[in-house]
Amino acid sequence: MFAIPRNQLQHHYCNKNPIYSGFYLAVSQTHVSTSTTAQRHSNSACSSNSTTALFRFLGKEPRNAIFCRHSMVALYSSRTYRGPISRSLRRRISKRAKAAAKPVLDQTLFQRATSQLPPRFTHEELHNVIALQDDPLVCLELFNWASQQHRFRHNVLTYHITIKKLGAAKMYKEMDDVVNQVLAVPSVASEALYNTMIYYFTEARKLIRAVNIYNQMRSSRKLDCRPSIRTYNILFAALLSRGKNSYVNHVYMETVRCLFKQMVDDGVEPDIFCLNSMIKGYVLSLHVNDALRIFHQMGTVYNCQPNSYSYDYLIHGLCAQGRTRNARELCDRMKRSGFVPSSKSYNSLVNSLALEGEIDEAVKFLWEMAENQRLADFITYRTVLDEISRQKRIGDALRLLEVFQEKNLVDRHMYGKLLYELEDTSRGPNIRS
Repeated sequence: MFAIPRNQLQHHYCNKNPIYSGFYLAVSQTHVSTSTTAQRHSNSACSSNSTTALFRFLGKEPRNAIFCRHSMVALYSSRTYRGPISRSLRRRISKRAKAAAKPVLDQTLFQRATSQLPPRFTHEELHNVIALQDDPLVCLELFNWASQQHRFRHNVLTYHITIKKLGAAKMYKEMDDVVNQVLAVPSVASEALYNTMIYYFTEARKLIRAVNIYNQMRSSRKLDCRPSIRTYNILFAALLSRGKNSYVNHVYMETVRCLFKQMVDDGVEPDIFCLNSMIKGYVLSLHVNDALRIFHQMGTVYNCQPNSYSYDYLIHGLCAQGRTRNARELCDRMKRSGFVPSSKSYNSLVNSLALEGEIDEAVKFLWEMAENQRLADFITYRTVLDEISRQKRIGDALRLLEVFQEKNLVDRHMYGKLLYELEDTSRGPNIRS
């Protein structure tokens, strides 16, 4: 192995790459030896691939980490990782490396963009030139360059397009600087501009920042800067997009409830997306009765009729709480309204019926799913077949599985897994064929 002393490695790389001069390399002293003795022992040396990676690291293609057999040399961190490196840890290290790497401005593109502007350009002309740029760094440089031009002040158009470009490129720090300039001049703002700020801050998971901008909108004296239904829908979507963790949704649901109350008090009429967000939030936070209250108020209070998503959220929530009879009634009402339940609703209903021992009804809904071109998942089929087997009718379960295969409801892989489950169950005691 070609060994380089740590101080020389750090000095060489920092001088060659001044961008990373604030960081240094952490080398495991246990597994990476700088002595000449280590060159003669293969068990403590890195592989030839690692040596190649080391030369690449010092050359034109810097790497964020060098992996050896038992250790890793990590950039951007003083931590030393020993032992096998997991995939998730490699992803985190790579993500930090990309975040720390500073992009370089393409001067040619920037000069080409400025040449498209006349000597005394207008806001519309600058907006059009920025909108045509694919490189967000060029957009930011154009914005800063225009700020230094004599008698030019940015307006809503130029602020808006710049924030859009930076937010879409996930350059949130640079976007935050532009947003601070907008907030410093309250007269230069609009509802669409504020909504764009809120949207990209929610994309960056900076929810506190997004809510602060929302509060500034509410306190604005300009009526065209007040929150609209679009503003609330952006916030609802961000607060309720935390996956299926019911505890997390329970915590955020209180904020959503307060936002909904403020929206109604301010005279903003909710739309179907807003009401479905409330239903979804209540279902995910296990407040199904509150979701039903919103559902029953949609037509009478808010003058907005439920759609298929409204029914699907509720059917799934009712089944999750074991309220199968209410879910069936709501499903029948949904079909009378002209909607077809989703695969998730059907799967939830079939599972609930099977777990309650209503096998005939569960199988009936399975055939209905096939007629409506809705796919049942593996858990649904297994639940139905297991319940049939539990009632000591293993022969009926096997025959039903054969019918599923004949009608191409299950593929070969799923059929094999289900057959294995049934054969394993049939080996138990007191099973009737």
